[in-house]
Amino acid sequence: MRKIILDCDPGHDDAVAIMMAAKHPDIELLGITTVAGNQVLEKTTRNALNVCQFLDIDVPVYAGCSLPLVRSQQIIAEDIHGTTGLDGPTFEPLTRKAESKHAVDFIIETLMASNGDITLVPTGPLTNIAMAMRREPKILDKIQEIVLMGGAYQLGNVTPAAEFNMAADGEAGYVVFTSGRPIVMMGLDLTRQALCYPSIVDRMDKINNRAARLFVDLMRFFNSTQKKVFGWEGGPLHDPTCIAYLIDPSCVETRSMFVEVEIRSEKCYGRTLCDYFHVTKNEPNAKVGVKLNQEKFWDIVEECIKFYN
Repeated sequence: MRKIILDCDPGHDDAVAIMMAAKHPDIELLGITTVAGNQVLEKTTRNALNVCQFLDIDVPVYAGCSLPLVRSQQIIAEDIHGTTGLDGPTFEPLTRKAESKHAVDFIIETLMASNGDITLVPTGPLTNIAMAMRREPKILDKIQEIVLMGGAYQLGNVTPAAEFNMAADGEAGYVVFTSGRPIVMMGLDLTRQALCYPSIVDRMDKINNRAARLFVDLMRFFNSTQKKVFGWEGGPLHDPTCIAYLIDPSCVETRSMFVEVEIRSEKCYGRTLCDYFHVTKNEPNAKVGVKLNQEKFWDIVEECIKFYN
């Protein structure tokens, strides 16, 4: 089993990532840590708890950082994810509670007590991960791998240059990409190949279990906002590509690149500068997803949903 900590900002695609990671026999989900991103921290934490309660996922949830490392304001994606950050589904009154321990402390303590066999899976802004690295540099040798959703080597989605997670906290991205740890980056170039068309929603609906119903409710809302904002018939299921990769790496074709995060430019802040053609001659520091095997990916999503009753 692959031991992971899922650091997220639910968010519709984060919710599906939680769903996939929690029950798959090849993954041991040690904990869910939340960060401000798609919505403010209070809402992303509540959303993670709602998903866990709805699906009877017995995994601790830890709230983390509510602001970026340096910038004074947190950007959110209310136009995509709604006022709650997880609009669409109707949840029962929430009885689950987050742990009292801060997410950064959980990440540090869990890594330090490990045998170096834990993978970090950040699918939101990288604030918690960067803060943990700065607070306790000894964790670096304990991180087996970082499989993250963020960045792009072509087009951004909140500015022409930058993807949301990197634009939300570019300095945190800079810390992570200069950490020296193995990184797999699922950027927009890869995740935009995972468009959840209505036919996919219908396919999952036929499974007819609790997880399938949640998936359908999530995706119908998510698809409606993606069409409104970007004109797509199906929303890109960004974050689940990380989980699918951990389950079956062959579903994602990667290319080794040197990646750095721009933090000094006003207009290009948060851009991931990916040396696709190795023109800088710098040693690659990340594997960047370039091609998704869509058939395998949706088969993995379906398999994960079927693990629920």
